[in-house]
Amino acid sequence: MRGVYTEYFQKSKVFLYPLLRLKKGIDFVPVETYCFWDEVYDHSDYKFICVYKTKLNEAFIKFQLDHLPLLHTRMEHHDLGDEQIIVFDLSDYKHDYEKFLEGRYSAFGIDSKIAILDFFGGQGRISSYVKSFLTPDEDLHKLYAEYFNVDLELIEHVHELCSKPDAIKETLYYSYPMKIDLYNFKKSLSLENKDQL
Repeated sequence: MRGVYTEYFQKSKVFLYPLLRLKKGIDFVPVETYCFWDEVYDHSDYKFICVYKTKLNEAFIKFQLDHLPLLHTRMEHHDLGDEQIIVFDLSDYKHDYEKFLEGRYSAFGIDSKIAILDFFGGQGRISSYVKSFLTPDEDLHKLYAEYFNVDLELIEHVHELCSKPDAIKETLYYSYPMKIDLYNFKKSLSLENKDQL
């Protein structure tokens, strides 16, 4: 890593999305992610919210059935017409989720760190920054101390090299829509198709 990354980015997209163990290159990728939903879910619910820019169609249903079956019992789906919201339950990752909210990314468990690093791969600037956020070391502390013109001891005390999540930017503001039971919805589509034959 040659520089210091100072721009804000959606922390949930970098540190929580890879925990779903979805691979890059799949047909549907969320346009935005959140960890809170205003007046619906807060920090104590351990939720991760993905917004997909698509109508509820056969391709999106197939994506869910092909890529999310192991997560199905731990997720809910909301149809907003031109957008789909999927809410994942990350309560199995309570430790990492709490460290995420504290901005203590270096304190994530080793399995979660591996999942995040695997998702971003071993090459490129983004991968380099993510690795530095998860595993800050003495050289990085020196780099940040010089960049921000602060005492090295201060950076070492803070230890982290990435800011905490912004609660406002990590909150979805949208009135609560109707939930969809994906499997019953698919079953009803199949029955409709049979009736048309």
